Amino acid sequence: MKSIKLFPLITVLAATSFAFVGVAPTAIAASDATRQEAVVATRSFPKTNAVKKNILAESTSTQVESGSDWGGVESLNVPQTKSQAEKDQEAADKKAQEEEQARAQAQAQSQAANRSESRTALNTGSGTASSTTSIPAPPATATGQALAQYALQFQGYPYVAGGNQPSGWDCSGFVQWVFSQFGVSLPHYSGAQMSVGSPVGSIADAAPGDIIVNSHHAAIYIGNGMVINALDPAQGTQVTSLAVFTSSYVIRRVL
Repeated sequence: MKSIKLFPLITVLAATSFAFVGVAPTAIAASDATRQEAVVATRSFPKTNAVKKNILAESTSTQVESGSDWGGVESLNVPQTKSQAEKDQEAADKKAQEEEQARAQAQAQSQAANRSESRTALNTGSGTASSTTSIPAPPATATGQALAQYALQFQGYPYVAGGNQPSGWDCSGFVQWVFSQFGVSLPHYSGAQMSVGSPVGSIADAAPGDIIVNSHHAAIYIGNGMVINALDPAQGTQVTSLAVFTSSYVIRRVL
């Protein structure tokens, strides 16, 4: 009786064991399949390189969004620096400018000294007549216009053949003396004065202070076709038209 009752129990246990054995591999297989699926899923994601693609472009970008607030750094007053080469060039330019100014000043002083010496030399030995004649002082500016204005102050001064002093001068002596008051040394006779300075093409190009001269006569141009010149003992020094030249003449510019 007992053995008959145990048989069904053994049979049940055996069936259960077989069922367990059959289920376990399925579970393990399922577990393996799950792990494999997870690995495959991880590897199946595409690689993302979006961040790396534009690293260089982003680092060199100069675009700024409108309305960006940089905390006031964009308005900082940054001092501009200069290279050593630029500083050296500026120093050289400044030195050259100072030297040029010094040369110009020395030249002006030299011209003033020459004018003084010329006046002294021509006035020496002028005699009693010159010492009693009031001689106007020349202007400081040595230009043609200034010379013409100065020459006009000697209207009425006497004519003396061969003279070159305010006490008496001939035509070329008058021109010589007036120019000497501006530091310019000229030869006495009109023929020699035809080659001084630089030529002027025509009377239309003439300017006050130019010399109008030929081998017979010399005068100082004052503009508008007029000259001041020493004429003769009867007329002395006067302003006349260019008609005083009875033959061709040349125009020379000294100042």
